[in-house]
Amino acid sequence: MKKPLSFGMTMLASALGVFIVSIVSGLLMFIIMIAMVASLGSMSTTEVTPVRKGTFLAVDLGRISGDRTPTALMMSLGEGKSTGLVDATRAIRAAASDDRISGIYLKDPGTSTLSWGSLTELRDALQAFRDSGKPVVAYATGYSQGGYYVASLADRLCLHPAGMVDFRGMGAEVMYYKELLDKLGVDMQLIRPESCSYKSAGEVYTLTHMSAANREQIRAYISSIWRTAIEAIAYNRNLDSERLNTIADNLSGYLADDAKRSGLVDALCFEEDVRGVLKNQYAGKHLLPLDKYAANHSIKKSGNPTGNQTIALIYAEGNVVDGTSRGMNTAVYGDDIVRALRQAAADKAVKAIVLRVNSPGGQATASESMTHAVRQAREKKPVIVSMGDLAASAGYEMSCLADVIVAQPTTITGSIGVFGTLPNVGRLMRQKLGLNIDTVSTNRNANALNIFRPLSPTAMAMMERNVEDFYKVFVGRVAEGRGMTYDAVHQIARGRVWTGVDAKQIGLVDTLGGLDLALAIAAERAGIKDYGIKEFPKEKDTWTQISELLGEQVDDDLDLLAKGRLALRWRTAKKHLAPLSRLEQDLLYVTETEGLQARIPFLLLAD
Repeated sequence: MKKPLSFGMTMLASALGVFIVSIVSGLLMFIIMIAMVASLGSMSTTEVTPVRKGTFLAVDLGRISGDRTPTALMMSLGEGKSTGLVDATRAIRAAASDDRISGIYLKDPGTSTLSWGSLTELRDALQAFRDSGKPVVAYATGYSQGGYYVASLADRLCLHPAGMVDFRGMGAEVMYYKELLDKLGVDMQLIRPESCSYKSAGEVYTLTHMSAANREQIRAYISSIWRTAIEAIAYNRNLDSERLNTIADNLSGYLADDAKRSGLVDALCFEEDVRGVLKNQYAGKHLLPLDKYAANHSIKKSGNPTGNQTIALIYAEGNVVDGTSRGMNTAVYGDDIVRALRQAAADKAVKAIVLRVNSPGGQATASESMTHAVRQAREKKPVIVSMGDLAASAGYEMSCLADVIVAQPTTITGSIGVFGTLPNVGRLMRQKLGLNIDTVSTNRNANALNIFRPLSPTAMAMMERNVEDFYKVFVGRVAEGRGMTYDAVHQIARGRVWTGVDAKQIGLVDTLGGLDLALAIAAERAGIKDYGIKEFPKEKDTWTQISELLGEQVDDDLDLLAKGRLALRWRTAKKHLAPLSRLEQDLLYVTETEGLQARIPFLLLAD
């Protein structure tokens, strides 16, 4: 009979086993990582796709996402290949003058998750394509309102016989958390300027319903967007706006037969029937996915004959946060945008700067840093802002000092204001968890800014002064940039949200249009005709993205393997990159963000 191992030997054997397993699993993960980098490297090397005569571009709105085309790594962690809005619209406009492209086939536009500003930009590009004399044919098993808004310009609009057209007008819903927080024992303290009654972001934690001011502004901007959509649809479908509103009120175009009878669609058929129409009526011999054609015309391939005249295109997309990106650009990182503006301003080949803003706002400190950088860049060369879906709050502040501001009619902008929130979880700790917090301090307010008790009167007064002071600075920035008086800006500020078309009327925006118009204005201001485009912030290579996502530099990888942590870090990175619902994103953002916030609490979807 074998003698049992001593306790010490058992522990040594267990430790050795864990160490060996960690080394092996880490090594396997490292090999997988190397293989992934190699495969992604081959993905990122875009080959020119041959285009045959008689080709229809197959445009799938569900495959257009964000302003900038994702990197290979982002696509591999997401849902496959997709094209950014900038490259998509660029390709569609190029196709208008490409004699190999016979037309465009809009397939299932009801799958789009784009917001109204992006949909308008895409629709403008498709309208320009159609105006060139080439046909656009649309087919869907079901149209969302945003998808129908885009597809309504088609020469032939087809619907599955059992499909639906979601045409019912625009509504808005806001979720309020106060009663939930009350049950949890959390008291949210909201600090905002006294005059900023329209700055409603913090109200979701302190109220159970919309305030009168918030209801007023929401009704105003959804009505503005709906008017823009209705007018465009009425023009293309040869229906008057009143008739379209009646259809929406009565849902009399929702079902397939009703949609055909009311004139919302031209035909009820199956996709194979549409393919026959493309071939027989429009001589469409081949179908080519937009992403493959867009790769041939991507902004990265933009060039100019001399090579010394470029326009810098700086993307500011997402929530505004302090610091710099780690791994992939998933927000507007203040330090990255400041660096991009300074690099573009110092680059002699760059003759003008276009700042593409698509942001609901965020941290006030990052906003101030970027606004200051815009001011410095403008002293050296023209700075033009192109607004996407959203350019509100901090997104508007970074825009207000530009030479020209271009927005879509459906862009959400303005929201000139600021707020701060601080939760008091004292009741939660005591009543729900049985935890008590006791303190010792050297000064009266040493513990005044914690989450376990209400703000002291002194701390509250300091916070109120903070938001009031920042609001005054914000309004002053806008007054300076827009050539208005402080009082004039204050009257249209107070945290209120505007659409692009309304913002133009009150002086917050100069002209209506998309990125193409902004680039044209930038070239005109710089006095150039032939130019290339240089994108900022510069994309990191795949190896750097992966190593940063894992939390360490590549030089430390061997140490990570030895500690058996690489696999864990990779799983953690994938977990954080998993798609989040908009509610989860908003809650995560609010709970992880410190300091003053200049943002709006919603994204307006065209569902």
